[in-house]
Amino acid sequence: MSTEEAKRSLNGALTVKPNSDDRKPSMAPTAASAAPTGKKVIIKSADMKDAMQKEAIDIAIAAFEKNNVEKDVAELIKKEFDKNHGPTWHCIVGRNFD
Repeated sequence: MSTEEAKRSLNGALTVKPNSDDRKPSMAPTAASAAPTGKKVIIKSADMKDAMQKEAIDIAIAAFEKNNVEKDVAELIKKEFDKNHGPTWHCIVGRNFD
């Protein structure tokens, strides 16, 4: 994800800001869905297929349920994507990326 900034706050919102115009807003049915914890997940823009977006949401929700430290959340998400889709994934979890 070197060409985009991703923000994920503890309230469950996921925001992806692309640096190029080749990314289109997601039309995935999970783009704005309620998480089991009552948190709302929003994907502003993505270049993943819908199934992979849903997987990312599910993994992120599970990571936030298991961990309170953003570094640990990012590590869990990265490890799951490396395991499921091959290595070299990057994940940044934090606040104040503006």
